[in-house]
Amino acid sequence: MKVESSGCLIVRVPEAIPSPEIDAFIKKHWNWITSHLKRAEEKETRTAVIEKISRQEINELADRALKVIPERVAYFASVMGVRYGNITIRNQKTRWGSCSSMRNLNFNCLLMLVPEGTRDYVIVHELAHLKEMNHSPKFWVEVGKWIPDYPVHRKWLEDHQADMIGRL
Repeated sequence: MKVESSGCLIVRVPEAIPSPEIDAFIKKHWNWITSHLKRAEEKETRTAVIEKISRQEINELADRALKVIPERVAYFASVMGVRYGNITIRNQKTRWGSCSSMRNLNFNCLLMLVPEGTRDYVIVHELAHLKEMNHSPKFWVEVGKWIPDYPVHRKWLEDHQADMIGRL
């Protein structure tokens, strides 16, 4: 069962499940369903009024990111003791950054619109994947060594992601 961003409820069940059993399941989870439907509706309302970024502005953000992000990556990589491959700047709709198994790093150009400390958190997060390619407790300890207040930055991204990414 999931609520899509469009506000539609999707319930997938095997064909053999009788309708009364499906209805009972939905009834049992009604509070979860309504809270997620409300959240999807609020998100849709917010994104409808968000000013879109023009192609020129995206290019300008990407140009700035190509200057700022590699410098910060180099700094944090040196203090963290990690080596990385290529750095790519993208205008992704779902991620702030990523790290590949080939040690390549990708960052969203919209990072140029977030607070500097939050941008550093994303950079350290991706570099920490070069030590721990997961989100285990060991991974978070590594992130916390370099960005002790990382939960604040995670929360900022969580609170603003829909609005920021919605501008693309």
